[in-house]
Amino acid sequence: MMKTGISFVTQGTVTSPAGFLAGATGAGIKRKDAADLGILYSEVACSAVGMFTANRIKAAPVAVTSRRLPSAAVRAVVVNSGCANASVGEPGLKDATRMAELTAGKLAVAPESVLVASTGVIGRRLPMELIETGIGRISLSKEGGHELARAIMTTDTVPKEAAVIVGDGHEGFTIGGIAKGSGMIHPDLATLLCFLATDAALDLGFLGDALKNAVAASFNMVSIDGDTSPNDMVLIMANGRAGNAPITQGSSLADGFQEALSRLCIRLARGIAGDGEGAGKLITVTVSGALSIGDAKLAARTITASSLVKTAVHGNDPNWGRVIAALGRSGAEVKEERIELYIGDICLVRAGEPLPFDEGKVIEVLDSGEVPISLKLNLGTASATAWGCDLSPEYVTINSDYTT
Repeated sequence: MMKTGISFVTQGTVTSPAGFLAGATGAGIKRKDAADLGILYSEVACSAVGMFTANRIKAAPVAVTSRRLPSAAVRAVVVNSGCANASVGEPGLKDATRMAELTAGKLAVAPESVLVASTGVIGRRLPMELIETGIGRISLSKEGGHELARAIMTTDTVPKEAAVIVGDGHEGFTIGGIAKGSGMIHPDLATLLCFLATDAALDLGFLGDALKNAVAASFNMVSIDGDTSPNDMVLIMANGRAGNAPITQGSSLADGFQEALSRLCIRLARGIAGDGEGAGKLITVTVSGALSIGDAKLAARTITASSLVKTAVHGNDPNWGRVIAALGRSGAEVKEERIELYIGDICLVRAGEPLPFDEGKVIEVLDSGEVPISLKLNLGTASATAWGCDLSPEYVTINSDYTT
């Protein structure tokens, strides 16, 4: 088993792995003059898998892309922001398919090898004339991952991008990724869009399992507002340019790849949680001592999704009863007499009973950029961490005039 380490790449992005190029342009889909259309391209065919929204209403690009995966022959992803291409009926499917065809023509690849994604306002047709012109203007480059990360943003205030290097020499490989998401974010694929790329060679089945594991530990542990988009999508492309023997379950590189992919996805997911619409704080909730991993995840996710917890954090209010109430209604197995609750390193509850605490010190923790909340259930050995953000008046402002 490989013993070399995992390190994050300075200014890493989705094109950090060998053989990937990207680019973006402002096609005019958004009202403002900003990049809103982009392409991620591999110089050689990729093994690719994806995970998609749990919303029963699927956007047209989700329907088209999910039918094309898993695949060992993917070459590109074309993506737009500003228009979700969702809930527009059969024309939406035709437009999504046409986006892939236009991109395939530009790149001289098979249309079926191009995946498509969209994000933005639901219920509006894509402006296909602008899409066609914009695709023609896109210039691909090794540095284009940074442009693409900005092109997929909607209400995001900052791009989310990162890359990791695993190992060195002939066994080394890189994984890069970009993500977007700021609102309509809730577990069961808690990101609007995420594109991952690696130059490692991987067995397609193992790649699918690795992505599921990484998403379960990252994007599915984020909640901003309790809503799940029809457009949610996480894709990973692997082109084998690193030259390693294909990674399979149980092979020497399998654990390293899984750990690196999960760490990368967690970094991107934390970026999404911290950039929630109107948010000023990242909330990190860790539940330990649960009877099962399912209970630990359920409890942590329920607390991060609680509007009352979010508003308390926003107002620096040490009203810890809101955390306990959310825990109790989560559905996880708990015994009140065993619960311990901490905000930062300050214990507020032990053995189910309140402890005296310095309110000023708790307010200091709540007033920081990241607010750690931890609960020890003392029932078992399972633990999980979830991420969310505070709920501010700006969230209402942003979403009250999103289309106007």
